[in-house]
Amino acid sequence: MKTYCILFFIISFGFSKACFSQGDIPVPSKVIDSLYKEDQFYLGLTYNILVKLPTGVKQTGFSLGLQGGFIKDIPLNKRRNIAIGLGIGYSYNSYNQNIGIIKDDSNEAKYFVLDDTYEFDYTKNNFYQHAIELPIEFRWRTSTPESYRFWRIYTGFKVGYLFSNISNFKGEVGSLRYNDIDGFNDLQYGLTLSAGYNTWNFYVYYALNPMFNDDVKTALKGERIEMSAIKLGLIFYIL
Repeated sequence: MKTYCILFFIISFGFSKACFSQGDIPVPSKVIDSLYKEDQFYLGLTYNILVKLPTGVKQTGFSLGLQGGFIKDIPLNKRRNIAIGLGIGYSYNSYNQNIGIIKDDSNEAKYFVLDDTYEFDYTKNNFYQHAIELPIEFRWRTSTPESYRFWRIYTGFKVGYLFSNISNFKGEVGSLRYNDIDGFNDLQYGLTLSAGYNTWNFYVYYALNPMFNDDVKTALKGERIEMSAIKLGLIFYIL
């Protein structure tokens, strides 16, 4: 009986000690980062619209754009709701339209409009581009250190360098595929705007220069191809 009493005393003392010690442990408070930064990674999806089309040229299907990258957020005020963003990213853009591209024996690209002049059908005619991009943004937002849900309006300028372009044609006369056509402007740039709340943000890109070089003309119409792109879609920002 004496042994059981001693054992009970030891257990009770240990339990009370543990409870007392646990009660003395302070509950950690939430750490607020007063030097927080926002929206340093982005992903976007766009519908690409061709504008300034030559005579007879039209879009023939859905033209898709994808983009993603990293932007360094540089706050400009103490509240940190105004900032500059400098970044680097990648984009893929496809354009479905009826400008045919063919290379002659000297490997020079020729451009013609696929219209009623040609008596053959085709199932695909597009070109798509891969680019490295450098976005620059002026950022306004209603963010605070405690909230991850806020309104934002980001305006900016984006420069892109095409490191690859590919033209595809499939039709009755066969399949044609060309890589790295000289007629495209390797350097492309335009204005950007993204605005929204929390996850959902609308995105607009307006190109300031044409896709093709100044000397590129359609074979049938003799017009310079000055068309450019407007991209409309959604962009998602991640810390």
